[in-house]
Amino acid sequence: MTDSLAGAAPHAAGPVPEFPMPRAARCPFDPPPALAELQRQGPLAKVRQWDGSESWLVTRYAEQRALLGDPRVSADPDRPGYPTKARPAAGEGKLSFIMMDDPEHARLRRMVTAPFAVKRVEALRPTVQRIVDGLIDDLLAGSGPADLVESFALPIPSLVICALLGVPYDDHAFFQDHTRTMVHREATPEQRGEASREVAGYLAGLIGARLDQPADDLLSALAGRVSAGELTRRQATEMALLLLIAGHETTANMIALGTLALLQHPDQLALLREQSDDPAFVAGAVEELLRYLHITHLGRRRAVTEDIEIAGQVIKAGEGLIMVNEIGNRDPAAFPDPDRLDLTRDARRHVAFGFGVHQCLGQPLARMELQVVYGTLYRRIPTLRLAGALRDIPFKHDAFIYGVHELPVTW
Repeated sequence: MTDSLAGAAPHAAGPVPEFPMPRAARCPFDPPPALAELQRQGPLAKVRQWDGSESWLVTRYAEQRALLGDPRVSADPDRPGYPTKARPAAGEGKLSFIMMDDPEHARLRRMVTAPFAVKRVEALRPTVQRIVDGLIDDLLAGSGPADLVESFALPIPSLVICALLGVPYDDHAFFQDHTRTMVHREATPEQRGEASREVAGYLAGLIGARLDQPADDLLSALAGRVSAGELTRRQATEMALLLLIAGHETTANMIALGTLALLQHPDQLALLREQSDDPAFVAGAVEELLRYLHITHLGRRRAVTEDIEIAGQVIKAGEGLIMVNEIGNRDPAAFPDPDRLDLTRDARRHVAFGFGVHQCLGQPLARMELQVVYGTLYRRIPTLRLAGALRDIPFKHDAFIYGVHELPVTW
């Protein structure tokens, strides 16, 4: 059983480049030039990782979607050939169902889909709007400059996901510190493992309390699954940990990085500000920023379980795949003039949230939060600007999730 996509050149022989590739300092929003060059050469390229192993780098949009939707492609890191991101820590397990295959993946995922359904998420929009407006009020009450990351970008998803899960917001600093360690590229496996265990232990305690005193929150729903025998307490804890991290660090980075990108593209920022009362335009602007700024730069990793023919190349069972979405979203065959930020572009088919059965569960929530932020911040603070030079901004070149450590702004 094979699939093929016509018109694409097979992998060319030659030196095998290292992955990940260093990001160019000249433009912090663009993928590394080496990735763009590999994409021009073809949709597939062999790359070497930290441990000397080789995997297939998938650089083009069509091939990424085809492979992410192929049932012969596995998300299970225990499969032969799966390209690991880093040296694993002792006792460090899978990140819940996102690293499982169907049918177990589907069974566990269904247990937490309801809170992220579009209608449920839309019901939260007024709450998110109040959070955003309140934080902007606090900014305007000061004289500036202020760090937009600490005072605005981090608190928004923290408040939202903690409320959704039922985690006391008073503990948000604990989560911010530990989740940063868990996704920090230079953290040792032992440090990442310890941070993960600390947060998991805390969440396990909350789930245990909900077994006796349930509330109207997602942790209580998970506790109910434990009581019904559908989940173990460990599985419930792993799912809660995944949702907390996914709903916190990623959205915070998109808020800050998106703001910086708009400040560097004043024509697009003016367009967004002028049409901030048009929900359809704001929603489209969010999609284009997600396409342009993809914040996970180590790729979606998979293992091939059966031979697959694609783009004139046979990828054999037991070989690994790395789908680098940041370059897939810059494929000129899918998005003309892809290196240009254009808020009028129809970018809805981007792969920032992945594709297929493993596409991001929380994408409706992330989209809604970003719509509220991007539709409110620049309208309410029309003179928002950097309090310094772009060259002085500390970018997260040292983290799995890309963004900025700080964003000093004034108005």
